[in-house]
Amino acid sequence: MEEILAYNEKLPEGPRAIAQQLMADIALHLPEAEGKIWHGHPVWFLGRNPVVGYSMLKSGLRLLFWSGQTFEEEGLVAEGKFKAAEFRFLEGTGYPTEHLPRWLQKAREIQWDYANLVKRKGELHRLL
Repeated sequence: MEEILAYNEKLPEGPRAIAQQLMADIALHLPEAEGKIWHGHPVWFLGRNPVVGYSMLKSGLRLLFWSGQTFEEEGLVAEGKFKAAEFRFLEGTGYPTEHLPRWLQKAREIQWDYANLVKRKGELHRLL
């Protein structure tokens, strides 16, 4: 977690506070997940599979759920060509306090096998 704390410390003040809260909420709701810096930003894994992470973009902090498109949750927006969905902390958007515990629970329950994506030549398979 030291590397994630160091990442958070480099963020601007507003996003830093959000990142610290996200880190605490992820630890609370996904205590079995391993957090580390992956491709330059904090990501939590269940086994070898990435499930949730966040990163700083020009427009604000982005919270990403690798299998989020299949959560069927209002507030998450499709991201990329696979199954990921995101929530962006833009000016005026509040912290998703009432949604985040449910999203994190779904991150545990609904997973696509990103760990073997390359081995399967870009084909995703549902886990669990």
